[in-house]
Amino acid sequence: MKRLLIFLTILLYLAVTDLRAQVLDSLLIKVSTTGTLASEDYQPLWITSQRFGTLTDRKTDLSTRVGFSNAHRFGGDKQFYIRYGADLYNNDHFGEVFLQQAYFKAGYGHLELRAGRYEEMIGEVDKDLSSGSLGVSGNALPIPQVGIAFTDYVNVPFTNGWLQFKGQLSHGWMGNDRFIKEAWLHQKTMYLRVGKKRLKVGAGLQHYAVWGGEQKNLPEIKKNFWDVFLAKEANDGTVGGDYLPNRSGDHRGVVEGTIDWETDRTGLHLYMQMPFETGQGIDIRNIDRLLGVAYTNKQESAWLHKVVAEFIHTRQMNDFYTHNYQESYYNNGIYLTGWEYQDRIIGTPLFVSRIRGSQYFPEAVTPFDWNAPRDSLRGKGWNIINNRVIGGHLGFLYTIKRMFAARTLLTFTQNYGNSDAASDPFSPSMYQFYTLQELSYQLPSLPLTLKAGIAVDWGELSDNAGLMLGVNWQFDRWKR
Repeated sequence: MKRLLIFLTILLYLAVTDLRAQVLDSLLIKVSTTGTLASEDYQPLWITSQRFGTLTDRKTDLSTRVGFSNAHRFGGDKQFYIRYGADLYNNDHFGEVFLQQAYFKAGYGHLELRAGRYEEMIGEVDKDLSSGSLGVSGNALPIPQVGIAFTDYVNVPFTNGWLQFKGQLSHGWMGNDRFIKEAWLHQKTMYLRVGKKRLKVGAGLQHYAVWGGEQKNLPEIKKNFWDVFLAKEANDGTVGGDYLPNRSGDHRGVVEGTIDWETDRTGLHLYMQMPFETGQGIDIRNIDRLLGVAYTNKQESAWLHKVVAEFIHTRQMNDFYTHNYQESYYNNGIYLTGWEYQDRIIGTPLFVSRIRGSQYFPEAVTPFDWNAPRDSLRGKGWNIINNRVIGGHLGFLYTIKRMFAARTLLTFTQNYGNSDAASDPFSPSMYQFYTLQELSYQLPSLPLTLKAGIAVDWGELSDNAGLMLGVNWQFDRWKR
């Protein structure tokens, strides 16, 4: 914690001292506090999910933020830039202080070098209203990493602008709060898009691997970056010969497709995500999907700004293979924590982890103790106990009487647990509704925004209601 506070102090010093470079011109200071209250001992899903780990899952809490961000552009064309910022949070009944963001970015055009914790949702899903990307959504605390990225589509040379690409490559640190301690994150994406005018069609691939690390109850884990980068079949020392072929680390990914239609007044964005855990999941027989369509109204006078509709189906789990080769999304037999960081699922929050499941079924589900011996965890099932889901999701972004900005989320899921017998609480299936209504009001003469939200969950998993109230002070008007 001491090192994090030192880093924050250095960034604050940079933000307020270099007046010769006109540092204050783009300095943004943010102070906010959000109170949450629920009828159960935990919050409804959409109160805490998709908020980058900033709100706790407790009956009552107060989350306070102090942060800043800044940017500078250089050169005659102003294409060179640096960006940096930090957000310090206090929550969990004043018992937890942490840097939710602390980053430095430098780039030219859309090419960017980045380091630190920074908010990012990876995937072509709608960033405002989606239920969450199957790769990296905004559900968990940002993972510390360093990397390089094309942050938006750029033209491929010699194609006259008809072919564009974007992508990223990064290395991250997963920390100690997991079964394999100090594991690393390998993350890369690649997207291509065809089209120059109104119609654009694209495809992409996301690849993630949690690898390396140490666990005293396992043999020494071999660390070979190229085996991980290429998702090559190799024994990293954690499994015996009976389980080969295998790959170093815990791999997963998403295949994506998009269609965009743009006019001066409206936009239509269709997207598809197909998840996989091994190479067997990249198959025409795989029907598991997140399908979505986002309609955007670009007219400033319109009250309805955006509508998103999604359908999710993850029940198949490549059952066209024998049981030994079938997948369990977000789970792994060696890296037992799976696709989770700091007790939050990294991808879609519509799946249920053991921590969330223990709130729904306190007598049947117990969270894993990652510091316990491995033998004590054998035979107790997966960490992600519900990853076979069929459901629908609607989102609306609009204004009321030109005064209130509003967001509405409506979600239904039918939950089938997972293929392991330890998911019996969901057998044969359970339905659930999740809802959220948010309002915000910008005071006309002050840099203050007032926010309120109410969420109601009901169904066979949970009946819960929650309230969220917040105020945000944002200062970016520097006068000399």
